[in-house]
Amino acid sequence: MTGVPASAGGGTGRPAPGGKLGAAAVNQASLWNIANILTMVRLVLVPAFVVLMLQDGGYDPAWRAWAWAAFAVAMITDIFDGHLARAYNLVTDFGKIADPIADKAIMAAGLICLSALGDLPWWVTGVILFRELGITLMRFWVIRHGVIPASRGGKIKTLAQGTAVGMYVLALTGPLATLRFWVMAVAVVLTVLTGLDYVRQAIVLRRRGLAAERAAAGDTR
Repeated sequence: MTGVPASAGGGTGRPAPGGKLGAAAVNQASLWNIANILTMVRLVLVPAFVVLMLQDGGYDPAWRAWAWAAFAVAMITDIFDGHLARAYNLVTDFGKIADPIADKAIMAAGLICLSALGDLPWWVTGVILFRELGITLMRFWVIRHGVIPASRGGKIKTLAQGTAVGMYVLALTGPLATLRFWVMAVAVVLTVLTGLDYVRQAIVLRRRGLAAERAAAGDTR
């Protein structure tokens, strides 16, 4: 029993499209869109990546190649899910929360695994994770005053980080092993510089927001 008269559903006994059940169905359909599915795939790939990365002690080239594949797929879905959500109006509350969590989770998993295996200094992992966590907290700190948009530098930073971590995941030797060191160095520099720029933007945004609030309070007196 739905509690909706048959006549309200056109005499078929189904609830009217505008009823509560109809609205719930629409909301559920909007959640299961391609952008959110890609985000969920990325979340599932995080534990899969860790398992593959640490197989046979974490130094088997074949398992490292499979781990790289999982990491690469996760990074590729990161590119497409946000674009699809904006292009086709598929933005949902779930996506707003899950997308940045998935982004940081796969990167953190890669960095922590590499440092635990001794392939990457812990200070590099610490700098990158501290920056990512700090910027996330700072966004919440100023969110009532406005949103700090993603900058071009931030996007280049993400690309550099993903490329560097991916190169470290693979069992590279010779010139490629040397190259990945410099790619990671560039990623660390961009991480620090873009982090400082976000701090500057947050301070400016908060000052403007507080000034606007004081001005609005003065107009009401």
